[in-house]
Amino acid sequence: MSKVRWGILSTAKIGREQVIPAIHRSKLAEVAAIASGRENVNEIARDLNIPTTYSSYEKLLQDPSIDVVYIPLPNHLHKKWVIEAAKHGKHVLCEKPATLDSEETKEMVAVCREQNVKFMEAFMYQFHPMNQRVKEIIANGEIGEVKIVRSSFSFYLSDRDTNIRMKKEMGGGALYDIGCYCIHVIRMITGSEPKLIKATATIDDKTGVDITSTVLMTLENGVQATFDCSFDMFGGQYYEVVGTKGKITVPYAFRPDQHGNGDGIVKVVSGNGERTETFPADTYVLEVDHLSEAILKDQDPSYTGEHAIQNMRVIEACLQAIEEGKEVFM
Repeated sequence: MSKVRWGILSTAKIGREQVIPAIHRSKLAEVAAIASGRENVNEIARDLNIPTTYSSYEKLLQDPSIDVVYIPLPNHLHKKWVIEAAKHGKHVLCEKPATLDSEETKEMVAVCREQNVKFMEAFMYQFHPMNQRVKEIIANGEIGEVKIVRSSFSFYLSDRDTNIRMKKEMGGGALYDIGCYCIHVIRMITGSEPKLIKATATIDDKTGVDITSTVLMTLENGVQATFDCSFDMFGGQYYEVVGTKGKITVPYAFRPDQHGNGDGIVKVVSGNGERTETFPADTYVLEVDHLSEAILKDQDPSYTGEHAIQNMRVIEACLQAIEEGKEVFM
């Protein structure tokens, strides 16, 4: 089977440390080229075993041998370069959040559809098998009727004067950066969309971005959901599903690779007692393989552009609820 040839737009840390090594580990993909205006791009390419370098994103997109590009650029640049990639016939894996608002995401996804290229927003954690196991436990009725889903994602951001996460014009703020995961997991696990959102936030005086946000949602299926995200707390990431007969906790939900040996962990408490199930998986490889297989088979990825649009709509509603100080109906 021929491998999907990947091009990387920029030398961003997430690409260097996670996605590029994952592509190397994949049996379906290979890293063909990297593009950056940085002077050390050739050195980075050598270190990462990437055969071809380009001094601009445009030149990489003009390479006919590249099938798909990975875009880990700052949030405000996603729309421009996803559209440019699509117009050059390249499939796209784009870091989260997809864009800065749902209209931008709609425009971007529409161009990808028009150009007949695959687009996927990079919520890599969703491909970890522990999440499918959570859905199975819910479906088999072990924890009864689901009543509430809770989630949290936080870390302490120390370099606030220089970090792009603190630049509002670039799509900074805790909701965009990590709250998007909490929103995504609530929607994914429940299979339902928010209809009512209440939110509060601590806003940074200098930059105007949210450094801590807390959100309460009522979903269309009647389930309650709540999450918090923060750049101002000790690091943590989890989600919990509580039902009438028990609960499920996933303590290393979004970056299981950062904990111990990287296994996913699902803890269940119910009438059957307490137990912990573990799931070894290479999350980033699963993400790369999923999109690569979709390209090879010419089928849509399971997480489509329409899903990305909806996730962005919820982020917008949370930001609106914070700004207006009142509940928002969707």
